[in-house]
Amino acid sequence: MLSVVRLASVLLLALGGLASARCAEGQAPPVPGRYPITRADVDFVTGMISHHAQAVVMANWAPDRTESRAVRVLCARIVNAQADEIVNFQQWLEDRGLPVPEARPMPTKVLMDGVEHEMMMPGMLTDAQMTALEQSTGVEFDRNLLTFMIQHHEGAVSMVNQLLASPGAAQDEMVFKFASDIYADQTAEIERMQQMLSTF
Repeated sequence: MLSVVRLASVLLLALGGLASARCAEGQAPPVPGRYPITRADVDFVTGMISHHAQAVVMANWAPDRTESRAVRVLCARIVNAQADEIVNFQQWLEDRGLPVPEARPMPTKVLMDGVEHEMMMPGMLTDAQMTALEQSTGVEFDRNLLTFMIQHHEGAVSMVNQLLASPGAAQDEMVFKFASDIYADQTAEIERMQQMLSTF
């Protein structure tokens, strides 16, 4: 998996190469925040609202189900960070006159061969997994929460990678920041949760 520094370097080089190419064509250098947005950008931001919403639901179960201070602190941080990011995602969509979904876990809509389909995003928990987590307590909850949240975070990192692999995507300044922050925060939390899981 790419380190955060490596990811930032790759992204900056890609954007720098695009700027050089446009200058060579006689066009003015691109201005940050003025890049055209793509369908991949919109799908990423829209999908991440639902993705984060599920993490917030999971983390909000912790106070009533765990006896671990470390798990409670982790979950409080997840709720605070991801709830704030959801507001930012929704504002980004609203500012561009795009549909703004509610902050609740639900499938995302994707176009395949011109037909719209609903599908779960990478890392999203199934109904059975959510039920298992909600019904567990104590150490069992801690193990389930960490295992499922690692899965969930890995899915978010996968969504960032999919975005960056899409032609022309993540050139908008805010989308680039969203993707960079999610990659940095969630890869760090994955490592922390793996260490915590080994203690239970």
